[in-house]
Amino acid sequence: QVQLVESGGGLAQAGGSLRLSCTASGRIFSWYTMGWFRQAPGKEREFVAAISWGGGSTWYTDSVKGRFTISRDSAKKMFDLQMNALKPEDTAVYYCAAGETPYSGGQERKFGSWGQGTQVTVSS
Repeated sequence: QVQLVESGGGLAQAGGSLRLSCTASGRIFSWYTMGWFRQAPGKEREFVAAISWGGGSTWYTDSVKGRFTISRDSAKKMFDLQMNALKPEDTAVYYCAAGETPYSGGQERKFGSWGQGTQVTVSS
């Protein structure tokens, strides 16, 4: 199983930027999918973005398209989420996750490994 450790997050003003990083350990194969999810207070955890570890294809939820970018560095076993043009509604705990199958949707059950979560707060 993949182990994940997140870093980054914090406080930003609306319109600002933050970058989240996730460092993975353990065996990772090219068909794996890495993703980011978030959970706002009082809401269910939701899919944000995903990337295929081998080919680098990316997927995003509609609300972050054009503002967030997911990327990976296979050599360092790291993947990031660059968040620009932040909005107060982006405030949430963000989790990185790893799935051992090619991407087939952003359902939580398709990701078996999870980071500990990091808080992102966007002030208006």
